[in-house]
Amino acid sequence: MQRRPGFPARLPGSTPSASSVPARPAPLVQAARQAVAAPPVGLGLDSAAVRARMVQKLAAGGITSPAVLQAMGAVERHRFVDSALVNQAYEDTSLPIGLGQTISKPSVVARMCELLLGAEGARAGGLGRVLEIGTGCGYQAAVLSLLAREVYTLERLRGLHDRARDNLRPFRLANVHLLFGDGMLGYAKGAPYAAIIAAAGGDAVPQAWCDQLAVGGRLVAPMALSGGQQMLLVIDKTPHGLKQNVLEPVHFVPLKSGIA
Repeated sequence: MQRRPGFPARLPGSTPSASSVPARPAPLVQAARQAVAAPPVGLGLDSAAVRARMVQKLAAGGITSPAVLQAMGAVERHRFVDSALVNQAYEDTSLPIGLGQTISKPSVVARMCELLLGAEGARAGGLGRVLEIGTGCGYQAAVLSLLAREVYTLERLRGLHDRARDNLRPFRLANVHLLFGDGMLGYAKGAPYAAIIAAAGGDAVPQAWCDQLAVGGRLVAPMALSGGQQMLLVIDKTPHGLKQNVLEPVHFVPLKSGIA
């Protein structure tokens, strides 16, 4: 069973919601440069300087998309982790979020989002509707909300679905739709998707995901190869079929079916 609770959404101090994101990223270029060079303001984890340092490290690590750098600088990651872990929120590390799940490293979130923006359709007209498999605590959905016109995000664990809703509610992200259901089935009602991104890795990409991906769209997901090593997989859907590329090693929680 899949449920789509509606609630609005906007990040404080962020760009307009994705429905109004321009196809040409010129304003984002300027904003991202400002984020990278942001002067210290505020105190503690609410300080823009803390996020600016994270953005600087992401840029130094190879993230070049101005839109991604801006989004990573805008979303307050410490609001998505347990209070006991907030001091580690802006380190490049994954952190536990309960129920055996984790929030991904900032560098991995940025890398996967940048790959989505590299799809043929996204380069031509901006990133449209995105399906996220594995909402977790809601952090990546918040980042995606600043990059895509619309985000559908699926979580199979009721506890995390509810937690993500609580985490995201204050941001009032009107273009984010939280869904409770089996991520391996995707969400056919929202298809076709310009992009699909998964935060869990299986032995194969579910056929439903490929079916729900639009022509010109891109799927980015971890996949376990023989031997158990997970690799980042990119699948582009072309008029002539699926084109697959295997990239660097990654480490994600296992992809599972059903709801719990």
